[in-house]
Amino acid sequence: MRSEAEKKQLLQRLKRVEGQVRGIQKMIDEDRYCVDILVQVSAINAALKKVGYKLLEDHTRGCVTNAIQLGDGEESIDELMKVIQQFSKS
Repeated sequence: MRSEAEKKQLLQRLKRVEGQVRGIQKMIDEDRYCVDILVQVSAINAALKKVGYKLLEDHTRGCVTNAIQLGDGEESIDELMKVIQQFSKS
């Protein structure tokens, strides 16, 4: 379970990404230079990965650790590995 401070931090990052996406929409509407738009797309990808890694870390340290302590570790680890594989494809 996330603390209120962790939730706030994640939501702030996502709101920043949301603003960046709106910025790209405006850039496209204004026919801005492709490379400038691509730089912003790259920045958004990096920001989303950062959010994803934070969530992955929280899940591993919290949910997976708890499952292992309760004897349900194998299923939780399998699920974690699937998520890591999916996350690393992007």
